[in-house]
Amino acid sequence: MGSEANSGDSHILMLPFMAHGHLIPFLELAKLILRRSSVFTVIIACTPSNIQYIRSTVSAAVKIQLAELHYSSSGHNLPANTENTENLSPEQIVTLLNSSTALELPLRRLITDIIKKEGRPPVCIISDLFFGWSVAVARSFNVPIFNFTTCGAYGTLAYISLWLNLPHRSTPADDFSVPGFPEGCRFHRSQLNQFVLAADGTDSWSKFFQPQLSSALCSDGWLCNTVEEVESFGLRHLRDYIKIPVWAIGPLLPESTSRRWGKEKDSGVHLENCINWLNSHSKNSVLYISFGSQNTISETQMLELAHGLEESGKAFIWMVRPPLGHDMKAEFRADEWLPERFEERMKERNGGLLIRNWAPQLDILSHEAVGAFLSHCGWNSMVESLSQGVPMIGWPMAAEQAYNSKMMVEEMGVGVELTRGREREIQRGKVKKMIEMVMGEGGKGEEMRKKAAIVKDKMTAAVKDYNEKGSSVRSLEEFLAIIPTITSQEMKLKT
Repeated sequence: MGSEANSGDSHILMLPFMAHGHLIPFLELAKLILRRSSVFTVIIACTPSNIQYIRSTVSAAVKIQLAELHYSSSGHNLPANTENTENLSPEQIVTLLNSSTALELPLRRLITDIIKKEGRPPVCIISDLFFGWSVAVARSFNVPIFNFTTCGAYGTLAYISLWLNLPHRSTPADDFSVPGFPEGCRFHRSQLNQFVLAADGTDSWSKFFQPQLSSALCSDGWLCNTVEEVESFGLRHLRDYIKIPVWAIGPLLPESTSRRWGKEKDSGVHLENCINWLNSHSKNSVLYISFGSQNTISETQMLELAHGLEESGKAFIWMVRPPLGHDMKAEFRADEWLPERFEERMKERNGGLLIRNWAPQLDILSHEAVGAFLSHCGWNSMVESLSQGVPMIGWPMAAEQAYNSKMMVEEMGVGVELTRGREREIQRGKVKKMIEMVMGEGGKGEEMRKKAAIVKDKMTAAVKDYNEKGSSVRSLEEFLAIIPTITSQEMKLKT
């Protein structure tokens, strides 16, 4: 392990899935547990390169222990040294998902080593929702186990129910009900990614998700990166559906994106320069655009988006990557993928800033000049945006993003949806119209900003840690207090 454990420590063992969108909230949860409790120490266990990645981001002052779980990607028909979803094709991602079950034996060895060293197993395991297999491992060692869903409650419920029930296969209609949601809350086929849409229970995606999610339902409870007052609807229905405790302990936010991940030197723009550029713009006048760490759009979509941006006349920061079909790590060729002299024109009139590969997202969203966020609706991005009171324009592309977007529009009223998917056609006129609506001073845009401000206040209140503590602080304290009370006998009854 990365650092020595003190004799008598009560270890919480955390198992994140191998994707940045999972590693980041797991790390933030680990930090939060250490801040809230002097009783527990935290061990994060993952594959070697992911542990190396975490180690490079964690200050020496943060006493998180790190443990490597042996994993060889080349033994699972993946490129050598591939241990993370970043830059993988969808076909490779499902291979990585299925290969993650091979971590069971290394996990058993790790727990055995902890027992030999400490004289007892970890006090509990907090495992990724995708690692349903870890429930059986925990039971075999008489260790309580809790799953952590790095998504929100609404998106998590939609995700697990769609995979476990495949309700769209029972009807020819485009819209349908989903078990766990009220009948009036209908879903549409266009909100399903291509793999859910094609799933029949025998495909490689179903063969992974159905047993893993089913096993996760047998854990001692779930933690959820959300806020009780923000997602009361989603949490109520999630709890009714899974019938085990759910603790809302979000929002899990870094103090500073750039300080945490240390990527500023690779981003093509220094944080100071980015903030100075924002300082030159008025309040709520800038649109921030990012599709997350794993998504990009087609060349045609990129051109239409650029034209729509220019025609709207709104200032913007756009985190750009090469379009679909190109190496996402390659140099971004603005002269080829954007309208002629687009970047030059934006610079000349201070109307737009293009950032390559990575942007200090939370720092940008927290600036008063930013008035809206064009996003893929990944949950981490949504939480960061709403925590700053920034309304969104949704462009969901994969995973549970379309369900997050649906909630944002229908339940929260803090955004609109531009389109769905990586291949769907968009037109510059619609881009222009939607930007103008969301960023307008009156009408629907003003209404969304007010609602987003209310969500921000609720998130701020949830993590308040003085006088009357916020709901997320109380929820985490309740969870930490429950851990020692769960007996081996109670766990045996669950198996």
